[in-house]
Amino acid sequence: MGEQIAIVGAGISGLIACKYCLSKGFKPLVFESQSCIGGAWTKTFETTKLQTPKSLYQFSDFPWPSSLTEEFPEQHHVLDYVQSYAHHFDLVKHIKFDSKVVSIEFEGSSDEEMQSWSLWNGNGLPFSPQGKWKVMAYQVDFVILCVGRFSDVPNIPEFPPNKGPEAFHGEVIHSMDYAAMDYESAAKFVKGKQVTVVGFQKSALDIAMECSAGQWFSELLLHKPGEGILLSLLATLLSPLGLTYIACNYRDGEYQNLWKVISRKKHPLAKYGMIPKHSFLQEISSCLASTVPEKFYEKVEEGSIILKKFQSFSFCEEGILINGETAPQKTDLVILATGFRGDKKLKDIFVSQTFQDCIGGSPDGTLPLYREIIHPQIPQLAVIGFSEGLSNLYTSEMRCWWLVELLDGTFKLPAIKDMEKDMAKWDEYMKRYSGQYYRRSCIAIIHIWYNDQLCKDMGLEPQEKERNCLLNCLNLMDLWITFAVVN
Repeated sequence: MGEQIAIVGAGISGLIACKYCLSKGFKPLVFESQSCIGGAWTKTFETTKLQTPKSLYQFSDFPWPSSLTEEFPEQHHVLDYVQSYAHHFDLVKHIKFDSKVVSIEFEGSSDEEMQSWSLWNGNGLPFSPQGKWKVMAYQVDFVILCVGRFSDVPNIPEFPPNKGPEAFHGEVIHSMDYAAMDYESAAKFVKGKQVTVVGFQKSALDIAMECSAGQWFSELLLHKPGEGILLSLLATLLSPLGLTYIACNYRDGEYQNLWKVISRKKHPLAKYGMIPKHSFLQEISSCLASTVPEKFYEKVEEGSIILKKFQSFSFCEEGILINGETAPQKTDLVILATGFRGDKKLKDIFVSQTFQDCIGGSPDGTLPLYREIIHPQIPQLAVIGFSEGLSNLYTSEMRCWWLVELLDGTFKLPAIKDMEKDMAKWDEYMKRYSGQYYRRSCIAIIHIWYNDQLCKDMGLEPQEKERNCLLNCLNLMDLWITFAVVN
């Protein structure tokens, strides 16, 4: 007991991992690239709020302060809550700030030896006297990667030759750069400019709403260029005139009646031709739904946002050219809110090419992690916080609990072949229900079943399963009814 555990990242997952390791007597050492804790919550937009109700985004042993009555707290409230958690459990002293881990290297068995193993780590155990990881200047017994998937490595869309940003005479930045600015600097940066935001998720909506609230001219283009089937949404925010044009085109497929319920109950989607043709089940199976910013549809109702459909776009000298239109949408600045390459960040942290190939997996498969935590071919290492769920905080806590029980010897992993069979079934499920977004590894609609598997591994049989499943399903439905889908 007392093995040294390196934890890379002091965001939500890293802090939880640190606390759970301490509870079992391990010695965690957390490496954080920034000078503060909080991960993605340290660099957000001024209008960013929690997307899930705070009751679903709460540490199991550290509730939100009773004085906070907002159901969807603002960014600074969330960051205060996370930092309070770290100080309450005295986690800060275990964190090395301003320590960016660019690579980790395994020192132990050769690639040939590891490929002959039938059990994880050769012996089925989490530790080995012959194996150590080198993390910066430290040698540790185990590594927990909590690097997140929504930061650091931007996803830059691909365009046909001479139709990408190089054809544009204005400025192009990523939403990561916009979020890194303080609120005052961000406002000054876009003021007086014609701004186009490219994306199709929460960041794009938040940035667009910030632009619509100010006295500058901007356009919002929600789209992922380079995909075979386009998902797109264009908005031209005409401030100070107060007009916003939003265009969208949904991929082919059947829509379910639930969309009609959402449309009538929460958002006037049908009125503005926004009901998508794709399945609601596929939407939540892919964790692609986003909460619409406050007063978004009020702007539509009052006429400051006008909806308009289109198919595709490209860059031109003056700005954005919509497919089928001859006149370009002129703009001065384009902000790419097109997400991040979390898979690349995870892959590049390994020195070993063998491990890079292992963690990257097949380009047409999901990220190959058993229980979304362990790669059978990579010894003495776990990944926490990569795949998504209804509440990433809750999911990370369950996974950290499962992991420390594994490290403590409560249970052992199956043989490598058995884990690979299980992962193949998981891959099949993801492709069936998540469609082209299967690599997001979203567990939203099966989070109860998924947590049951973790509990069973730990020897904990879920109680009153049938009743709790029904209640959770009803709560899940009510939660997703409040979401407006933007892709």
